[in-house]
Amino acid sequence: MQSLSSSNSHASHSDQKTWQFWIDRGGTFTDIVGKRPDGRLVTHKLLSENPEHYKDAAVAGIRHLLGLKQHEVVTPEQVACVKMGTTVATNALLERKGEKTLLVTTRGFRDALRIAYQNRPRLFDRHIVLPELLYSEVVEAQERMSAQGDVIEALNVDDLRLQLRAHFDAGIRSVAIVFMHAYRYTQHEAMAAQLAREVGFSQVSTSHQTSPLMKFVSRGDTTVVDAYLSPILRRYVDQVAHEMPGVKLMFMQSSGGLTDAHAFAGKDAILSGPAGGIVGMARTAEGAGHDKVIGFDMGGTSTDVSHYAGQFEREFETQVAGVRMRAPMMSIHTVAAGGGSLLQFDGARLRVGPQSAGANPGPASYRRGGPLAVTDANVLVGKVQPDFFPAVFGAEGNQRLDAATVAAKFAELSAQMNRSPESIADGFLRIAVQQMANAIKKISVARGYDVTRYTLQCFGGAGGQHACLVADALGMKQVYVHPLAGVLSAYGMGLADQSLI
Repeated sequence: MQSLSSSNSHASHSDQKTWQFWIDRGGTFTDIVGKRPDGRLVTHKLLSENPEHYKDAAVAGIRHLLGLKQHEVVTPEQVACVKMGTTVATNALLERKGEKTLLVTTRGFRDALRIAYQNRPRLFDRHIVLPELLYSEVVEAQERMSAQGDVIEALNVDDLRLQLRAHFDAGIRSVAIVFMHAYRYTQHEAMAAQLAREVGFSQVSTSHQTSPLMKFVSRGDTTVVDAYLSPILRRYVDQVAHEMPGVKLMFMQSSGGLTDAHAFAGKDAILSGPAGGIVGMARTAEGAGHDKVIGFDMGGTSTDVSHYAGQFEREFETQVAGVRMRAPMMSIHTVAAGGGSLLQFDGARLRVGPQSAGANPGPASYRRGGPLAVTDANVLVGKVQPDFFPAVFGAEGNQRLDAATVAAKFAELSAQMNRSPESIADGFLRIAVQQMANAIKKISVARGYDVTRYTLQCFGGAGGQHACLVADALGMKQVYVHPLAGVLSAYGMGLADQSLI
């Protein structure tokens, strides 16, 4: 724990009498690391979705470690700081469950973001399926600035106000404003933003504040993402802050830096949780003397892999769920193979993922009537021992994993395939391992790195179940498992620096 104490050596005297909490709210589990007033660390794990028992897993975990009852308020006298990463924005983007958003753009450019760069990633597909747009409606403003800053057409304020009012009355509360050349000449966007606020829009994202760089499409897409996700994020932040009035609350950004809760924006939240994992991976690897590591973070919903050789790798223009974004993000490759990835037999072959059982209903062993998942295969072959797994399942949230249901479901598969249940489970696991090994090849071998000279740093709740098999598949000789590997993304929140990017 040397790196932890040195990282927090600047803590104030008051911090020594209060708790700190570092939290990663994942798709399946929420991980909590608490630093007690005496400096000792305690950990806790809860299902991210368990509506019968608590509204929010992060706050419920804090209350549990503090010994508070379900509705008791967490106060600054008890807690100095809470540092969090969350998948709330990521899930809203993936599932297209963000805020209904209006796009306001220069007249003549209403379809520019749909047309985009006309990329054809799959050249020979005859039926092109474009990703669903994030904005619901478009307003074309009568305005135009030249590339040199000359006013070609002044903004028609009265016409724009009428159109904004019509969409506000129709129920839209979030607006993205993207004008030509506004990355440099901002006056028309500023006027439109002022109008939108006067009309009553609660979320107003302008391109010159969100992504003040050239390229209309990337700037526009990033602004739309911000308008689409920020209200969802704001509601979540406000919900958490309401349960902990006065407590300092910080969130992890996709770039790997922490920011104040009220400055946390949608465009910076896509990789909030995984970024904490990379910070934790890098800091702990350096402390243990490993200078070249491949991060292998296997959770309940997906597996994130990353490359670290002395400095953080970041990307500044990325595409997530079919949406282009220009914001600094940790370089992470994700594959849909986690503990909750569904196991399916279609009559001809075994398939793992990409669908996930999530936290609710979760895998079959979670006692919620869920389908077979990777976790269940590990239960059957004995890699996951119910006696050593958190007892957070069942109607009361206090039961162990259900091995009997898993055995029964694999027995049904066994009857279909005329093979032993254990060999079927092993086959599913081999497929999952190959998917994860291929993901690591994309960030290492495909970029010219000799993966056999790296240490595989395994973390995440399900990482330890597969790390050795993945290392074998890649010819790697060393696997490093930190004592807090199961909650390393949460631990990384405590090791991260505050950042403006």
